[in-house]
Amino acid sequence: MPENLELQQLVDEETEAETKLHTRKKYCRYPYLGLLLATLSSLFFSLCSVIVKWMTDVDPMALAAYRYLGVLLPAIPIVIYRQEPVFPKGKRIMLLLRSFTGTAALMLSFYAFRHMPLADASVIVFSVPVFTGIFARMFLKEPCGLFNAFSVVLTLVGVVLITRPPSLFGPTVDSLGESGQKTEIWGAVAAFSATLFGANAYVLLRALKGIHFSVIMTNFGSFALCQCLLVTYLIGALCLPPCGIDRYLIVALAFFSFLGQILLTLALQMEQAGPVAIARSSDIVFAFVWQVLFFNEIPNKYSIGGAILVMSSVVLTGLRKWILALPQEASLRRNLSLLVK
Repeated sequence: MPENLELQQLVDEETEAETKLHTRKKYCRYPYLGLLLATLSSLFFSLCSVIVKWMTDVDPMALAAYRYLGVLLPAIPIVIYRQEPVFPKGKRIMLLLRSFTGTAALMLSFYAFRHMPLADASVIVFSVPVFTGIFARMFLKEPCGLFNAFSVVLTLVGVVLITRPPSLFGPTVDSLGESGQKTEIWGAVAAFSATLFGANAYVLLRALKGIHFSVIMTNFGSFALCQCLLVTYLIGALCLPPCGIDRYLIVALAFFSFLGQILLTLALQMEQAGPVAIARSSDIVFAFVWQVLFFNEIPNKYSIGGAILVMSSVVLTGLRKWILALPQEASLRRNLSLLVK
């Protein structure tokens, strides 16, 4: 595809050395700041998923539109103040692709949060780092070996435990969709699709690491708002929330979304992708806490087992990326050489 070739050419030709030097200086001054920002990002995004599941009177696609309005409005004055080029030449295709994939991922994940147990949906959606390696191999020509294949298989096994298809588990085990919500199985399909789109968004965001976050968020918010409004209008779900607490929740959704997005963008710009992926997996922990605390849904042993497998795969994937970034002579890299195969 010409888009893929152009993406690869742009990544190969950009001044990577200058960008890495700039971000590494920040990293050395504040060695754990990137991890802290990524963890805080997970906290705010998990609160967004709670709001989406709580507001049953508003369609998830409409909530996605409100969410992106919250991303766009605060980003505009920042980009104007910094006098940044809103649509920089040489990065336009990547910005559009990142906006489309990120929007599709969020719309699908909102549908999953509404129609699945919160923790189960979060586990599937936030297995993104595992599949990022596959798309990084396709678009950025990064290496993809046996470990990547193992992590994908481990993640898929975890997803199977969460969804529990009757053809594999038989009639004695309740499958997803037999617990009172007929749309749960479609929620699982949406969650897995969101993972694939999200993995592509991660790859594109990494390729845009030299761009100021306000530029990325302005493009992302503008494109996403238009896409969400169009989809919401076509399905007849475009409406204002009723007066009262729902409107405050809409404001909170937009605010938490802006904070989560800006913190994630900053974390990826000042920290390696591997440690950020590990920190972002804390979203799964938050989801289990919120599911029990707010919705009184106790996860069963299959969901917990699947979550452990997926989270282990995410953590190992992040650990591997961190080890690959170490010098060849580093003792830690030699001791954990199995992870770099």
